[in-house]
Amino acid sequence: MAENSEQAPAGKKGKLKLIIGLVVIIVLAVALSVAGTLWFLKSDDGAAQEDDSEAAAEEAFTPSLYYSIDKPFIVTLSTDGRQRYMQIFVALQSRNQAALDAAQTHMPLIRSRLLTLFGAQDFQAMQTPEGKQKLLDEALATVNTVLEQESAEPIDSILFENFVLQ
Repeated sequence: MAENSEQAPAGKKGKLKLIIGLVVIIVLAVALSVAGTLWFLKSDDGAAQEDDSEAAAEEAFTPSLYYSIDKPFIVTLSTDGRQRYMQIFVALQSRNQAALDAAQTHMPLIRSRLLTLFGAQDFQAMQTPEGKQKLLDEALATVNTVLEQESAEPIDSILFENFVLQ
């Protein structure tokens, strides 16, 4: 009897270890299957999202192209009975090569309109950043009007490369 009583607790411990081991294995199997499912689903969605974002980034990013107008614009401005001079070097910026090509083709007309615009400015206003920004906006509108009249694509912006008041 003594032998039976000693083996009984050992048998209960063995069954308990077996049950705990099976429970741990089942929990690990469930956890691994859930993790594997999530990983595969996430990698498929991630790949699709990466492909979409890469395609959108390629479509969205187009490098800027520039065309510097070689000759400066030199105009006289009258202020307080004195003649002042303004010299401006201008560059055109666009993301469309066709727009810059059209601007080069119609450069005599664009230069004429810009000279008229620059010559009509107030000397005092040109000394302020706001005045210069307003002039840039007006120059952009002038160039795009010429390009529109000639059935060409508009440019994106005009840049002052050099701006001198004297």
